[in-house]
Amino acid sequence: MDDQVEMVNAQAPGPGTPNADWLATPLGSYLVEQEQRFFDAAVVDLFGYNALQVGLPQVDLLRSSRMTLRERMAPVAPAGLRADYTALPVASSVVDMVVLPHVLEFSLYPHQILREVERILMPDGHLLISGLNPWSLWGIRRTLAGGDGDFPWQGEYISLLQLKDWLALLGFEVTAGRMACYAPPFVQQKWLGRSRFMEAAGNRWWPFAGGVYFLQAVKRVVGMRVIMPRWSERRRVKPALGVVPRRVHQPDGVAARSAGDTRHRH
Repeated sequence: MDDQVEMVNAQAPGPGTPNADWLATPLGSYLVEQEQRFFDAAVVDLFGYNALQVGLPQVDLLRSSRMTLRERMAPVAPAGLRADYTALPVASSVVDMVVLPHVLEFSLYPHQILREVERILMPDGHLLISGLNPWSLWGIRRTLAGGDGDFPWQGEYISLLQLKDWLALLGFEVTAGRMACYAPPFVQQKWLGRSRFMEAAGNRWWPFAGGVYFLQAVKRVVGMRVIMPRWSERRRVKPALGVVPRRVHQPDGVAARSAGDTRHRH
């Protein structure tokens, strides 16, 4: 993954793609704050050499990672690696960690994106996903909007249960998860500020109703063990057992008669 590698843009950004203007709004800043807090804490303890952020190139979600190579990829600038999400220009099994923020719910091919991520990850590589929760105040707002408008109201929100099923089918093991953005998606900073108390309260009282969920998973590869014959242990032929005569004890009277009969014959 060289710097500023540019591929043919087969997936142009649509209205559902976050842009710098929306991210600068009070609601966008609130979302970025929660995203950054989670990823900063999650990536700092994951070790390896290559880390790739797929999506949301305006925000450096790998800034706390200790990995040697950290790259952001998206169809548009300011990503250093520009390519289609459904055909990642990365060799198979070479990436130690992939961060996938808000890509699946705004793509027509979320399954293909996950398959590509699974392909490029090394065995026991880490995948970190953030997505918008349909069972939340944000999900209700999106339903009322009818899927129209700018980010984040466009797109098909994916439930946490459905996403876990997809990951399991691809051989991922979910190792951690949490929710955030419990405050209603107010546009004005004033109302968002007054709702900040819901962040702590929601995490305690309704932990499954956060506007954003985060999942951390590990790619598991089931290894095959070939059982080879033990050539050094040849099958041994068991020796045949010989017949050993056994002396039978006879009563005294029978023994005496037998001896007398023998003398009489002689």
